[in-house]
Amino acid sequence: MTDSSSFPIPLDPKEQPILDRLLATRDKLSLLKQDRSTYIKSHDVLDLYEQIIEQVHLLNIIREEHDSPLEQNRVDNVLDDCFELISLFFLTIGRNNEAPAVYSMTSTIRRLLDHLKEAAFYSPKDLESAGQALDSMQETLKKGEESHSPHLLKLLRNRLNTCRQLLSDLQLSLADLSLELTPTYERLVSILRSISAANTRQKFPRGEVQGFQDQLHEIEATKVDGKFLVENKTTPAGQNVATELLNRCLKWSEIVLERQGEIDERFKPTYEKLCSIRNHLEKLSITQAWSLRETDLYDYQRQLDRIDESRVNGNFEDAFGNKADLHAQRTLLYLIRRSYAYIYTLIISSEPVSEALLPVFNQLQTLRRCLLQVKRSGGVSSPRELYPYSMKLNSIDNMRFDGKFMVGADVPEGQGSVNSLLAECFDLNYKLRIEAEDNDSSDS
Repeated sequence: MTDSSSFPIPLDPKEQPILDRLLATRDKLSLLKQDRSTYIKSHDVLDLYEQIIEQVHLLNIIREEHDSPLEQNRVDNVLDDCFELISLFFLTIGRNNEAPAVYSMTSTIRRLLDHLKEAAFYSPKDLESAGQALDSMQETLKKGEESHSPHLLKLLRNRLNTCRQLLSDLQLSLADLSLELTPTYERLVSILRSISAANTRQKFPRGEVQGFQDQLHEIEATKVDGKFLVENKTTPAGQNVATELLNRCLKWSEIVLERQGEIDERFKPTYEKLCSIRNHLEKLSITQAWSLRETDLYDYQRQLDRIDESRVNGNFEDAFGNKADLHAQRTLLYLIRRSYAYIYTLIISSEPVSEALLPVFNQLQTLRRCLLQVKRSGGVSSPRELYPYSMKLNSIDNMRFDGKFMVGADVPEGQGSVNSLLAECFDLNYKLRIEAEDNDSSDS
């Protein structure tokens, strides 16, 4: 496994043994990630987690001897890889609500917030979602104060604080946007993103982009003397923010229509790689419940990080140091941001259930959706119509031993979530059967 980016070797020779042990641990994590012959077991992950925490403790002791902080070096880089992997492993084994699982999410949110700040356009809903995720992670850290290393908790708090500061800066940029103008602003954000998405289609949808441009002209036509008005003919706050975004949308639609999805040949390899990553993540977002192992996200994260960090002063450059034109620059950035957004969605929607129990959990979720649909449709006319659901629920219930779902001698994480879902399905099925029996009695 290669490092996510190049860093100098440790300046203090005392750090070299720590680097060697961290490299060995990272290799073990990588091998465990690639092993598809069996599900990932909690004790394997926890053993490797303890090894990482031990090295963090030793590293802190060494660095406390220095009067000034040392420059970040390869130890920090490899340690970041280890924490990213162990964080995703905690999600994979169903320990989503424990402190180590927070690390990967803070990395993804930080990237997204950095990109939102750079792009200078986003909707209040984007910030609201990020804020809710940060609040949830803060709560997770509070719960883990007695069970996890203070070194890890301090690191995670610092990462959360960095994300919160970024979020605060972004919220401040929208502070002047009035509630009356917010729907128009959000519509403009949606149109801009839709144009960018259309721009990366395999076959360029000219008519669709033209339609978005027409919508922009319709929005522009609602302005009076260059200003957006509300129903009572007053001028709401946030004119500059909305007008600037409208102008940007119009300019981008013209560029996209002119280029018709054709990117500069110099940046085509990067474009194709990013399209491939985006497409794979999009498929995972559709089939997540059945096909995702959270540790798979690590490789996508690192590929995106390397491409993102290859920019020079924020610009993509060719082999000769020439900057990309506006179309290539914005297209590549859109693909990076969209891919990070997919990773963010996949992580926050990860269920607190070990991958060993996911097949059962997914079946129960499907049963629950079916039973709820039956209930919304008015129930069943006869209890016999519920037999297929009852048989499936009983077959799943019979898989338990002493109330637990076992895999060999192991008790995978997520028992509470699966048992709760099973109980909910039994309850729905029971209520539908009682209702059907009552209807039979009244008819007779």
